[in-house]
Amino acid sequence: MDDWKDKLELRELIENWVILRDAGLWDKFRTVWHDDGRMMATWTQGTADEFIEMNKQGWARGVSILHFLGGFSCETAGDRAVTQTKMTISQRGEVHGVLVDVVCTGRFFDFLEKREGNWGMCLRQPIYEKDRMDPISPRATLELDQAVLDAFPLGYQHLAYLQSQVGYPVKRDMPGLKGPEVEALYATGADWLAGKSITWAGHAWG
Repeated sequence: MDDWKDKLELRELIENWVILRDAGLWDKFRTVWHDDGRMMATWTQGTADEFIEMNKQGWARGVSILHFLGGFSCETAGDRAVTQTKMTISQRGEVHGVLVDVVCTGRFFDFLEKREGNWGMCLRQPIYEKDRMDPISPRATLELDQAVLDAFPLGYQHLAYLQSQVGYPVKRDMPGLKGPEVEALYATGADWLAGKSITWAGHAWG
């Protein structure tokens, strides 16, 4: 029974992350993270507080990034959990003077821990599976620089193209559907559930 209670609480936490972040409710959003929580995204990597500050700055500049959730998988081991949640990232912005929407499909891969009776997020590492870019106006024409596009990983190359156009330095080795990066992530998740100390992107837990 406790296992089901934990899984319901974890699912609520994952849903709160999206609702509170996309609504800009930053004080409430901070409550889903533990103090040592870290966020890995294409456009920024750092602590939960740094992520919130970057989002505030983006909002002030008109950056529009929204999320939608799908299926959910959860593994728990004592006070630790790993969850995977199907998601889409939708970002709107200008590329070469044309207003576009980019939609990226993937999974949130999350490391969570129960401390003093409360679940919180320690690490969020998205997995980027595929994406596309579409002009908002059906009459618009858009020509991308193929060399620039090809320089980014296949799973998020259009998202990275847009983000680089609006001034973000994009991380180029994020996990995709296949490859050594996602295999390393799965292995780190297994170590987390086994109670081992882990290191990811230069930061350690446990």
